[in-house]
Amino acid sequence: MARGWNNRKAYYWLMGSCLALIGLAWFVVRLFSIPVAIGMSAVAAVLPPIAVIVANWGHDQR
Repeated sequence: MARGWNNRKAYYWLMGSCLALIGLAWFVVRLFSIPVAIGMSAVAAVLPPIAVIVANWGHDQR
């Protein structure tokens, strides 16, 4: 059970950082540097699939 909780915690951290990156890129960073905002959005776009993989890691062994 502890392993599942760690997976869930990592999932929420990854998705939270995704939302934070998008929010910062669209509302703050774009005012100073559009290329950096695009880079932050690209990193944020890659995080949800990674979060799903981390959340489901080890489910086939249970």
